[in-house]
Amino acid sequence: MLLAVLFMYMILASLYNSFIQPLILMTSIPLAIIGAFIGILITGYQLDMFAFIGLLMVLGLVAKNGILLLDFTNKKREEGMDIREALLHAAPIRLRPILMTSFAMIFGMLPIALSMGEGAKGNESLAIVVIGGLITSTFLTLVVVPVVYEWVENKMLKRKEKKMLKEEAENQHS
Repeated sequence: MLLAVLFMYMILASLYNSFIQPLILMTSIPLAIIGAFIGILITGYQLDMFAFIGLLMVLGLVAKNGILLLDFTNKKREEGMDIREALLHAAPIRLRPILMTSFAMIFGMLPIALSMGEGAKGNESLAIVVIGGLITSTFLTLVVVPVVYEWVENKMLKRKEKKMLKEEAENQHS
């Protein structure tokens, strides 16, 4: 599981050419894990190998949801929008694809979770983990990731401004 998260971070770091934006995306991972474990606790299933496979699936889906949102936000920022304006523009536009993929996965896992399909018996924990993780992470990611993104990006902008002011002051004194 740790290797999956590490590889995810490395791929995202190369995608964004940043070490910080992947960390912003990965704030949604604990939200998915919490939902997965709540689903296991509510249903009383075991945390078995299928549940861990489901957890890996959820981590990938949650990262995809964050990528959809942050990638569009970054494009809007490149077009000249400020941080909050870009987030407020990107969130409603990316809400539909995020909800569509999440609900498609949730409803696709329901027959397995209810042991209704052929050969579904024994795989219920996988479906429960995916459903629980997606329910919590989808809704919390749409709030947490933009808030963390705005906070971190504002901190980075302030740090750049301070650095530029400091360099200007040093240049004037020289």
